Amino acid sequence: MALSEPQSSPSWTFLTNHTHVLIAISRNPEIRQRDVADLVGITIGAVQRIVHELELGGYIESERVGRRNRYRIIDDKPLRHPLESRHTVHELIEVLEE
Repeated sequence: MALSEPQSSPSWTFLTNHTHVLIAISRNPEIRQRDVADLVGITIGAVQRIVHELELGGYIESERVGRRNRYRIIDDKPLRHPLESRHTVHELIEVLEE
């Protein structure tokens, strides 16, 4: 059995696309979904779905301002997975912004 060549860049990341979208929004609350898609490396449709899920979950709110949305992160919400549920969105963003 031959060993395969190691990849120069793995195809997986430690954080989910939901986290990536949340971080992009935290850095620029008026960011366009097209720009989020470019930053995260996903489609605009995927961004729309994730933003909708984050809104339904109570993690973000959006407000229409002219032709754009302005987002507000509800950062006192606990993270969803039982392993992280003792921590808040604020803590996650704070750690990743350092």
